Amino acid sequence: MKKLYLLLIAALLLVGILAGCVAENSGSSDSEGEAEAGGSEGESAGGEEGLDIAVVPKLVGIPYFNASESGANEAGEDLEGVNVNYTGPTQADASAQVKVIEDLISKNVDVIAVAPNDPASVEPVLKKAKEDGIHVMDWDTPADKELVDISVKQVDDEEFGRHMAQKLVEAMGTEEGEIAILTGGLSAANLNLWIEAAQKEFDENYPGIEIVSEKIPTDEKQQVAYQKTLDLLKSYPDLKGVLAVSTPAPLGAAQAVQEEGLQDEVSVVGSALPTDSAPFLEDGSLDTAVLWDPGKLGYLTVALGKMLAEGEMPEDGQEIEGVGEITVKEDGKTVIMGPPADFTKENAADFDF
Repeated sequence: MKKLYLLLIAALLLVGILAGCVAENSGSSDSEGEAEAGGSEGESAGGEEGLDIAVVPKLVGIPYFNASESGANEAGEDLEGVNVNYTGPTQADASAQVKVIEDLISKNVDVIAVAPNDPASVEPVLKKAKEDGIHVMDWDTPADKELVDISVKQVDDEEFGRHMAQKLVEAMGTEEGEIAILTGGLSAANLNLWIEAAQKEFDENYPGIEIVSEKIPTDEKQQVAYQKTLDLLKSYPDLKGVLAVSTPAPLGAAQAVQEEGLQDEVSVVGSALPTDSAPFLEDGSLDTAVLWDPGKLGYLTVALGKMLAEGEMPEDGQEIEGVGEITVKEDGKTVIMGPPADFTKENAADFDF
């Protein structure tokens, strides 16, 4: 009898050990599944009371999208009944972004707002989201317009691209000369639209401007933009200007110009945050940074996501608390936050983003 009793105890201990192993392995699997994504998630996201609004940037961890995250989370705090999940890949990688969206679909969020790295890559997963009853938006960068219920644009693309071209010519002090164009990623729709508008401005109004090469990708990395600009300066000794789009690119270009001591010979203009740009603006290696407030863009995206989930659509001239007056285009779903802003040596210190 004693022997039987000991056997029973041993069996119970074995069952307990196996159960612990299963639980431990299950937890490891969850961690691995989240390793490719970063960002912040509200406590209630993914099934608790309230609307779950997911905001997916091109990538997390760079100043521009960090500022957008702060604005999105602020909206989540201000707007009643809203849970914000700001999450994206840690690199500007289209396939990693698709996995992030697939995970959000499995969580059955109410709204997914995405800034696609490659619009074509996210089409199938956004279709799946709509089939599952999830509202779909784009922000910062357009997706397929047929797939989105609202498209949130920071500025008018044509106006923004032409404005940057004008500022570069102004900084150069001449309407003739060689220039180069740096971009973030070749598939980024918003960057391509800005570059196309800038090229039209050069062709139509500054025929003496010569673009020395095709647009040059920098992978959304300042270090890559820095190295590509050094290469340009060596290959084109008469280069007079660099137009750089995507927020890390102007900083890398300015860093190269600064290092070579060419502030008086090569002008740099591009889309960058004022706080990041300040050291380069101060010594003239960056002439003008052109952008908007990315925090307000994140806030606006969440505010419009809430409206959409509640069955409302924005109206032209509508005042959005925390953002200001918006413009809605004739299609009824394209929203423009406002005009671009110029950040210079004189005013960069006035901004906190």
